Amino acid sequence: MAVRTAPPAARHSHARARSLAPRRMPSIKTILVAGTAYVVAFIFLFPYLIMLMTSLRSQDSLRDATFWPKEFVWENLTNFWSSGLAGNLWVTLKVAGGSTLLVLLVALPAAYYTARHNFKGRTAFLILVLITQMFQPTAMVVGIYREFFQFGLVDSIWSLILVNGGFNLAFAVWILNAYFSSIPRELEEAAFIDGNGRFGALFRITLPLAMPGVITALIFTFIAAWNEFVVALTLTTTPENQPLPVALNSFIGQYQVDWQNLFAGSVIATIPVIILFALIERKVVGGLTAGSIK
Repeated sequence: MAVRTAPPAARHSHARARSLAPRRMPSIKTILVAGTAYVVAFIFLFPYLIMLMTSLRSQDSLRDATFWPKEFVWENLTNFWSSGLAGNLWVTLKVAGGSTLLVLLVALPAAYYTARHNFKGRTAFLILVLITQMFQPTAMVVGIYREFFQFGLVDSIWSLILVNGGFNLAFAVWILNAYFSSIPRELEEAAFIDGNGRFGALFRITLPLAMPGVITALIFTFIAAWNEFVVALTLTTTPENQPLPVALNSFIGQYQVDWQNLFAGSVIATIPVIILFALIERKVVGGLTAGSIK
């Protein structure tokens, strides 16, 4: 039976007619939802705008009641690199990156095993992992300092990596366990039939499907390690080994605060996190379907 198709000219004319057709006006509900979303987004972004505008003010114009500075002092941003804070930024990157890598290396096999095996004590293990999430580094900072002092790791980047990794491990295990449990076992069994082993099925099928959970754990751990202050302030003694949040505290004096340089450093400190979101945001949606289609 022959199938008749429209000629190319007719198809192009129909497509052009659809493109020239008048667009429907959005409904009142759509306008209200969009307007509410823009208002909420502005409320969340307004403090960052204040921080950016303050970082570009001069010392004399800090008390001005105007939102827009009379003159932009770009030296506040460029002085960040000459003040030595670039080294503290590099320390923060190493601490956050190392903590995130450590968490993923430990949480991925732990979450995968607990999701695929019903061993004795599995529930107790998951509850114990969840209980560790209740402990905060601030409440244990004295014991943490004493322990790392005995091991000779005070004023070391490794101590910060271990502490941040340990306190963010529970969240990563739980969220990855939930993602691994939601993936059907039949997909891995089909991979076994095709000749893949356990690791082949894990890296080719399961991990791509669980990528939203992996990225969530990555973002949570990275930001928590990036913003950590109390433990870093306690375990680091020399300015060269201090992360950026601790180094920025030097702009807060006993009698005055160097607001423009403090906010300039804060603006620069947010840039790596924004870059991280821009790089991996698309992988959240892509990980939902990748790996299930041959």
